[in-house]
Amino acid sequence: MNLSSNSTILLHDLIIKEENKFFLVENSYTGEFYQMPKPAIEAIKKINRNENLNDIEIYLEKKYPEEDIDIIEFIKQLLDLGLVKAIDNEEIAFNSIGSSPTGFKWISPSFAKKIFNRWTILLFIIILTINVWLFISFPRTIPNFMDIFIFESMIANMLIYLLLSLILLIFHEFGHILAIRSFDLPASVNVGHRLFFVVAETDLTAGWKLPSKKRNILFLGGMFIDQLILFTVLLIKLTVSIDHHLMNGILSVVVLDIFIRTIYQCCFYMKTDLYYLVENITGCYNLMENGKNYMAKWIPFIKVDETSTTFEGEEKVVKLYGVFSFIGVILTMSLFIIYFIPQTIYLMVNTLPHLMNPIDNPYFWDALVIVAQFILMISLLIYSIRKKRKSAST
Repeated sequence: MNLSSNSTILLHDLIIKEENKFFLVENSYTGEFYQMPKPAIEAIKKINRNENLNDIEIYLEKKYPEEDIDIIEFIKQLLDLGLVKAIDNEEIAFNSIGSSPTGFKWISPSFAKKIFNRWTILLFIIILTINVWLFISFPRTIPNFMDIFIFESMIANMLIYLLLSLILLIFHEFGHILAIRSFDLPASVNVGHRLFFVVAETDLTAGWKLPSKKRNILFLGGMFIDQLILFTVLLIKLTVSIDHHLMNGILSVVVLDIFIRTIYQCCFYMKTDLYYLVENITGCYNLMENGKNYMAKWIPFIKVDETSTTFEGEEKVVKLYGVFSFIGVILTMSLFIIYFIPQTIYLMVNTLPHLMNPIDNPYFWDALVIVAQFILMISLLIYSIRKKRKSAST
């Protein structure tokens, strides 16, 4: 295949909509979205009218003298994105068929709208503010790293913590799913990772069909459910006298899990829900990539992403991203110092010595299962990393 200025280009059916100062291009073949500047959109429209590529380049150079116009390079970029259907009547093979989410259509949009509507974001802000006030006013409600150790058996502690975390994670992701179903759009859930943590990720790609303001609720859906649960549990702990040790322990674990999850959302060097919210509000849809490119000027070990470009007007937001990324690193280190490292040390000190016990000793099996859990989590993390790298390579 020889691509030249005389080539005939046939693109897939593309849906273009203007948003902020730029444009979103949807590939109806895959359901994927891409942000593009106005010169790119004009080039696409002219390509669809079968205009000569050389004429298109000359036209764009005259109209946008400040831009570096290279129509052949632009076609190559469209090829990489899978937007080109054929070149000189030769079809282009592309392996991303039907990659947009299609699940959870069984959830009624009318039901979802009862929870997620125009008042939800206001209610979320009120509940979040009350929760922060409760932590400040009643310091005893702030979780401690020992809260996960309800029993003497470490197996029991880990199992109940994992079970509660899984349940809370399901509720969190269900919040995202309900939010997007309130607009009668589909979603799907995949296993992924952020830093060293294995996470579930709801694919909200279909949400790009919505106006920018309406997409905000999609990113806040999970946190809304988190804060609603946290508010309920804090009220119970502060207003109800519970003498049952297990029940108190469960409530404390719930508070601990959501407390850490909320702080974790503020770590902008990872693509958390709040990160996507800021991206959506500012319109800087490659904020992390452009932020890393900016920070690479001072931090040599950060790899520059040559495929990402900072558009005009995004410079201030990109610079601020560097500041918030640094704050996120400090928050992560604080979580490790205050919670994760003390928990791991306590767990290992009270578990590993029991591996030397006889096989008929129940504490031997207690230690063995704990080790198996660590191996399982590491395996899931490796699987997630390999899956992400494989997806990136294709």
